[in-house]
Amino acid sequence: MSAAPREGSSTGRGRRPVRPSGDDRELAILATAERLLSERSLAAISVDDLARGAGISRPTFYFYFSSKDAVLLSLLDRVVAEADTAMREVFGAPAASAREGWQRAIAAYYETFRVHRALTVAWAEARSSNAEVRALWSSVFERWVQQCADAIEGERARGAAPPGLPARDLAIALTSMNERVLYATFTGDGPSVAEADVVDVLLGVWLSAVYGAVDGV
Repeated sequence: MSAAPREGSSTGRGRRPVRPSGDDRELAILATAERLLSERSLAAISVDDLARGAGISRPTFYFYFSSKDAVLLSLLDRVVAEADTAMREVFGAPAASAREGWQRAIAAYYETFRVHRALTVAWAEARSSNAEVRALWSSVFERWVQQCADAIEGERARGAAPPGLPARDLAIALTSMNERVLYATFTGDGPSVAEADVVDVLLGVWLSAVYGAVDGV
């Protein structure tokens, strides 16, 4: 680590202070958006709020993003990348049992979106009115459905799970369930499962649907 400049050095007086790089400014905008979304809705956040929170001017904001919706899309890209990485690690690593494998997958999905709960709620609410958010989420959802469908087919092929509903249809229903249950848990919107129980509850439903049983899997 470099030493801090001494008081009165040329770094502090004769030279301009180091300006944040473009990447730093972009990250500052994204961090501001996530912080503000934990306090209020996207509709209640202005571009001026985002610029001020990032320590930049409104014109500078538009150098990085065309709108606050574009900020939301960029955040979605980043968090989905986190979730995809977590899911690849889960599906790429051997598990001691089927229960452990599915538990790790559901827990990874839950933990990623729990950490970004304000964004999760904002995306869920934006999908009804923002075609870009809706299209991006649809493509993400398709990847997760395919991963789960492949895993179900694999369990059937090795004789661990019985034949049943088409694997893709089952994966769509179960993944959609995850999404709705977690949204309710994070927002308290209608009946909801307690956070401490939500992974175990989802796991029980997945095991019942895929294997026809919960115990002994």
